[in-house]
Amino acid sequence: MIEKADRLNQVGEYYFSTKLAEIAAMRQSGIDILNLGIGSPDLAPADEVVDKLIHSASDAANHAYQPYRSTKELREAMSRYYAHHYHVNLDPDKEILPLLGSKEGVMYISLAFLNPGDVVLVPNPGYPAYAAIARMLDVRVVAFDLDPLNSWQPKLETIAEEDLKAAKLMWVTYPNMPTGAQASIDLFDQLELFGEKHRILICNDNPYSLVLNEHPLSILSNDRSNDYVIELNSLSKSFNMAGWRVGMVVGKSAYIDAIIQAKSNVDSGMFLPVQHAAIEALDLPDSWHDERNEIYRARRGTVIQILETIGCQVAAGQVGMFIWAKIPENVGSARELVDSLLHEAHVFITPGEVFGSNGERYVRISLTSPLEKYEEALKRVKKWKAQLQQSV
Repeated sequence: MIEKADRLNQVGEYYFSTKLAEIAAMRQSGIDILNLGIGSPDLAPADEVVDKLIHSASDAANHAYQPYRSTKELREAMSRYYAHHYHVNLDPDKEILPLLGSKEGVMYISLAFLNPGDVVLVPNPGYPAYAAIARMLDVRVVAFDLDPLNSWQPKLETIAEEDLKAAKLMWVTYPNMPTGAQASIDLFDQLELFGEKHRILICNDNPYSLVLNEHPLSILSNDRSNDYVIELNSLSKSFNMAGWRVGMVVGKSAYIDAIIQAKSNVDSGMFLPVQHAAIEALDLPDSWHDERNEIYRARRGTVIQILETIGCQVAAGQVGMFIWAKIPENVGSARELVDSLLHEAHVFITPGEVFGSNGERYVRISLTSPLEKYEEALKRVKKWKAQLQQSV
């Protein structure tokens, strides 16, 4: 057997990979598990988007390799999308690069700007892929705290000066995942000034901004030069197209050119029918997003009931497709709570510690299951809670 590369020793198996295997084994044994932990939209894309894919795929001419920057028509649609939803004007020829999902962008941005030994700043709590990819590239990861007392915004002043000198890239996610905290122009201005002062590229990962959020913002939605910021975005969450793998990175042309250098050596372009369907999605009317949000809003009410029944505290004003909640003080850890719910109530939710040490006293539930599933979960949790109280 050939030994695996040393870089794989820097990362463990993704938490959800191992937990889903456990859930699958329980289901195989006949136990009905309600999985409320994964953020994969259960709703379908718009009918016209699916129709466009089918129609385009039926044309034999559309199965060839495509340009590495994708078609001009897709980039123009992405430009219209940014102008309409964020009031940001982007040059489709120079400032937009379509991606096979924004997670791909995390890798390509890291390849484009980070050398071994550089520092990357990642949020705590935050998306685990930022740190995992950096470690595989032999980049030093420095976590910065998000402050729950300040709407989960960064505590920039706590980052050590020596780390700032070595840092080249900083990841932020607003609207925030996993906490649901909203963005603000003031926050984005502070981040850009921070990047300019310390010569750090700030990348905002922005896939949740149209989900239960009345005021979508981009980190480019300001009057500054945007010389030290770029942004990832995706159709996965806002358009129910997670498996389609369509995303984008936007920003100054010099940054886009560097990222395409990495990307063009790895993939061979996006399937043209997927591009045609993505264009259709990006031009959907606001009413389509309103209808999706109404469904999520109805689910959110029941999810909050589930969490409050458990005894969790749910902060108001959260946006996006998850609800983040603080666990009761008398519970040892979030993982203990999650395992108890899984094995006794047969309901799976996510422990916040998978997103970093600042999530250790929190749990997360997604809004991506039918309402009836949450109603059944509420019944099970109420029964679980009653049994706990009887045993005390």
